[in-house]
Amino acid sequence: MAERRPSMMDPPIESLLERVDSKYTLVSLAARRGREVNSYFNQLGEGLGTIVPPQVTSISRKPLSIALDEVAAGKITYHRSLVDTEEEGGEAAESQP
Repeated sequence: MAERRPSMMDPPIESLLERVDSKYTLVSLAARRGREVNSYFNQLGEGLGTIVPPQVTSISRKPLSIALDEVAAGKITYHRSLVDTEEEGGEAAESQP
């Protein structure tokens, strides 16, 4: 008998959340990469080659599933840029009379 999983999602959400800092980051990262993968497949016949192809071998044909497989494999990462809100708030407060 086949092994029963608690969910139908593969890779599991828990393993994906270990790769990012929040579920919102996971959604944004996967959506952006899914659009890139979709664009790659759409431009294959044109020979442009400006978008990076999928970085993992996946049994899925859906761009979002491929993107989630890439996140699970550690091929896709993110870099969060921090903005100093204190400095921006201080400058705005000084410019007001």
